[in-house]
Amino acid sequence: MAGRNVTETAPHAPVEDAPAYRGAFAFIFITLLLDTLALGVIIPVLPALIAKFQGASAASAATIYDVFGSAWAAMQFLFSPVLGSLSDRFGRRPVILLSNLGLGLDYALMALAPSIGWLFIGRLISGITSSTFGAANAFIVDVTPAEQRAAKFGLLGVAFGVGFVIGPSVGGLLSVFGLRAPFWASAGLSVANFAYGFFILPESLPRARRAPFHWTRANPLGSLRLLRSHPVLFGLAIAGFLSALAHDSLPSVFVLYTMHRYGWSERAVGLTLALIGVSSIIVQGGLVGRIVDTLGERRALAVGFACGALGMFVFGLAPTGALFLLGVPLTALFGVSTPAWQSLMTRRVAPTEQGQLQGANGSLLGIAAMVAPLAFTQVFA
Repeated sequence: MAGRNVTETAPHAPVEDAPAYRGAFAFIFITLLLDTLALGVIIPVLPALIAKFQGASAASAATIYDVFGSAWAAMQFLFSPVLGSLSDRFGRRPVILLSNLGLGLDYALMALAPSIGWLFIGRLISGITSSTFGAANAFIVDVTPAEQRAAKFGLLGVAFGVGFVIGPSVGGLLSVFGLRAPFWASAGLSVANFAYGFFILPESLPRARRAPFHWTRANPLGSLRLLRSHPVLFGLAIAGFLSALAHDSLPSVFVLYTMHRYGWSERAVGLTLALIGVSSIIVQGGLVGRIVDTLGERRALAVGFACGALGMFVFGLAPTGALFLLGVPLTALFGVSTPAWQSLMTRRVAPTEQGQLQGANGSLLGIAAMVAPLAFTQVFA
């Protein structure tokens, strides 16, 4: 397909200079921040709500919670390419806005859920509507010159970091009003985001650059074929998948590992997770652009991977909790790799395929999110 072998997509610098598109980037940032915050807010209460519905033991509730997590990741795998392809066909704006509205209505459904079955259905829907991240990334590609994309992707990483650092704390505070209060808060955030975007967000994809929608490309396997269309793109896809798999080892076993090996309390675990989150925010927001400008995207990718590997070695080999903390800044620098990886990939597909590319990447990350909890918890066991 035309445009697959180029190293630069169509120039967009004049577009990004327009005030409307600068405001639109702020909206995309806020969208991902609120989406991530909404996800984080329910983390402290979802296991407890499951246990309340089931009247089950903590172990049984944990098993059901794992099923909820795997089902959510499966929806990401299935629907990220669908929404990405839809954004290539109809534009980024309608996909992003409808996803925000759908996410808000779904949180309201979960807040009202009368049974574990309805709660599970709500979780499945949230996996679908949260797949809007691909369209949001494609929006950034549309309006950002290629040499600036890594820095912008890094800023979007700040939104993820802030949401996951603040979200669980907010959810814990709201839980004093009841286990369903965080769901109502998440619903309000998502609907407010839809209303804000309805008036602020312009369309970034001109009709001349839109592509027909085909199920053969929109399904997960079809979308992954795009990643095999170019040797470098395929190599980057494999590297990104392995990187995501390695990174997902932390949420899978971090709590179990540090409590078992170092005897950490819940407070120590929480403070360390907050430190990791803050370190990641500093790297994504303040260092990614500078490192990529200095080293270039390829070297920045390699440096990020190397720091991630060293950080994981420190985590695995540290004999004490104090030495374990030395791995935190290294794993934070691991975050340099993702924006560089995303930017390199966007250079190797045509403007009409950016949504499909982001959807395919979403499917890769969904696979990693499904595999990591099972693989790493069993290795730890």
